[in-house]
Amino acid sequence: MSIDSLLAIAAFGIGIVVGLTGMGGGALMTPVLVLFFNVPPLTAVSSDLVASAVMKPVGSVVHLRRGTVHLGLVKWLCLGSIPGAFSGVLIARALGRGEEVQEVIRLALGLALLLAAAGLIVRAYIRLLEHARVRDGRAAPLPQGPPRLGLRPLSTVAVGVLGGLVVGLTSVGSGSLIIIALMALYPALTANELVGTDLVQAVPLVASAALGHILFGDFQIDLTTSLLLGSIPGVWLGAHLSARAPGGLVRRALAFVLLASALKLLNFSNQATAIILALVLVFAPILWMMVRRHHGFPALVQRARRKTPHPT
Repeated sequence: MSIDSLLAIAAFGIGIVVGLTGMGGGALMTPVLVLFFNVPPLTAVSSDLVASAVMKPVGSVVHLRRGTVHLGLVKWLCLGSIPGAFSGVLIARALGRGEEVQEVIRLALGLALLLAAAGLIVRAYIRLLEHARVRDGRAAPLPQGPPRLGLRPLSTVAVGVLGGLVVGLTSVGSGSLIIIALMALYPALTANELVGTDLVQAVPLVASAALGHILFGDFQIDLTTSLLLGSIPGVWLGAHLSARAPGGLVRRALAFVLLASALKLLNFSNQATAIILALVLVFAPILWMMVRRHHGFPALVQRARRKTPHPT
């Protein structure tokens, strides 16, 4: 068995991001494998999912202990996501491994990354609204213990099926994509409850997809071992740094990296990619400052921190 030290170092860095933000594993690891290490897309998806199946339970235990998991919601999500994930693997298998099929998976991955980046933005906006309601006395303080809400079984199962299909095909979506749907279906869930519930349901989801890729995908033990050697200590370090690091800055950087990766996977030219990223760098902070001012927060986070804690 051979270990790729450069790949392990890259996995270590991505693991830190996952530990800090709770997301970004498949959304960063798979495009890094494809774009920088020339790993075929199907092989990258297979190995990344198996590695994720080892890492996911760690964060889940933390959220279960904190009581930020809606187990009833997890049950209905898994009812759809587990067979959906396995079906996604079978679809990838049925398509074959030719260049055209690899290109289809590559494009699907690019679209999934765009949705993941959008999910980060939506999550940040939801958190801003949540803090504004608490500040203005329009909402009760954040609840302690498991959330209570009316379940919507059929819609939740449908979300699980679609999310599972995307994860099985591209390895992306067990975090950010499903969170977007949960926010739409259950707006009463707080940010911590969303993350905790999604993380726990992602454990059987990713395990199902990983098993499918071991059996029918293009799983490579050497590649996966290199990923685990770097990502496990990275996740551990990131989790310990999460209390000190500016989470808002990390999420913005992650969204920017996801966007850049998506544009390259979608075959945008270098010039077009550079122009789009430059426009995002210039105008996104201005738009976000306008949104903060609209909801009564100082435009700059630094100013907010001098007064009282505000969302980032």
